Amino acid sequence: MTRRVFKALLGSTMLMAAGTAQAQTKDPIKIAVIAEAQALAGASIPQAAQLAADEINAKGGLDGRKVEIVAYDNKSSAADSVRAFQRAASEDKAHAVIASYISEVVLALQPWSSRLKMPFITPGAASNEIPLNVHKDYARNKYSFHGYLTSAAQAQAVCDAAKAILAEGRQMKSAVIMSEDAAWTKPLDEGYKECLPKAGLKVLDHIRFSPSTTDFSPIFSRIEGAKPDVIVTGISHVGVQPTVQWRSQQLPIPMIGIASQATNATFWKETNGAVEGVLFEMFAAPGTNVTPKTAPFAEAFKAKFGNYPSYAGYTAYDEVYFIVDAIRRAGSTDPDKLVEALEATDWEGTLGRIQFYGKDEPFTHSIKYGPGLVSGMMMQWQGGKQLAIWPEAVANGKMTFPSFIKAGTAAN
Repeated sequence: MTRRVFKALLGSTMLMAAGTAQAQTKDPIKIAVIAEAQALAGASIPQAAQLAADEINAKGGLDGRKVEIVAYDNKSSAADSVRAFQRAASEDKAHAVIASYISEVVLALQPWSSRLKMPFITPGAASNEIPLNVHKDYARNKYSFHGYLTSAAQAQAVCDAAKAILAEGRQMKSAVIMSEDAAWTKPLDEGYKECLPKAGLKVLDHIRFSPSTTDFSPIFSRIEGAKPDVIVTGISHVGVQPTVQWRSQQLPIPMIGIASQATNATFWKETNGAVEGVLFEMFAAPGTNVTPKTAPFAEAFKAKFGNYPSYAGYTAYDEVYFIVDAIRRAGSTDPDKLVEALEATDWEGTLGRIQFYGKDEPFTHSIKYGPGLVSGMMMQWQGGKQLAIWPEAVANGKMTFPSFIKAGTAAN
């Protein structure tokens, strides 16, 4: 072989190698999204994730790499979720997974995240056990992140609001806890029982009901017999039935608390307006300025999908952004490097400033709750709109109730 031919072949080989390397660096960043696409509280998850990816891609992606959302409808099933998770890792070659607002589903996926070394984050499940599992066995479970508030944090957020607007604002003194029987509500109810008395509301009764309950009349009759000033809720899998029956029964007791389905903008239509006056916790909402990103995201979501997102839409949107940011900071999609980068997250999202608790803290890899980070606000359905009524810094409405509600005595 002549020297000239050798050089030509060598140059051609180097160009091919360079082209292959460049193509590889331009491969998309794949984020799998496994969600309850047909559920009121879950439908926003894949939609919000796609919106975030579209925005990132419109700005050139990450160093020229597009963000690709691979979506799966888990039909609210843990078994379907596990199959989707396995497929995301083995067939679709995802670099990270966003999955589910249901705690039982997330807890079923957590061992697979460990086994497959797949960075995984939930946009809406609340069970304390998710981050506690990471804390108990960090080396094994470090790939799991809790992208929403724990049940303990949510209970405290509801109590903070109840103290300000009910105990102090309306001189209310007593409450009944009404929660669905689910993994996430066990620590929520324990939190309620501890923090409600500190907020000035004596707990008169504690009712847990099956998520399959269809007739809430006996439950509401029992509550009315206890004569509390307020019902404090922990409901997610249900929502329409208790709300409609609360209204039709003209129960003269306001409802406040966690009501996941009420966070979706379609809930007014789903209940035919029966949700009027219901108070529910959110951490970001339309028309509020929790951060400069909150309202623009809500409006962009509505423009694209025709309605405002549920609570898990905000978190899913933020998660796509800070996962991509973590990949940028890590300079790699290697799972262990990505975990390290996610642990160092300090991202202003739609919910607030997002940081994660460290491995030496009990709620390892859960987002931090508190002033200057992510803190709650109390919303109320009024005239078909979700209005923020507390805290004053983000409020865009005043608390009012339907005429059948006994709303306490306003403080001077």
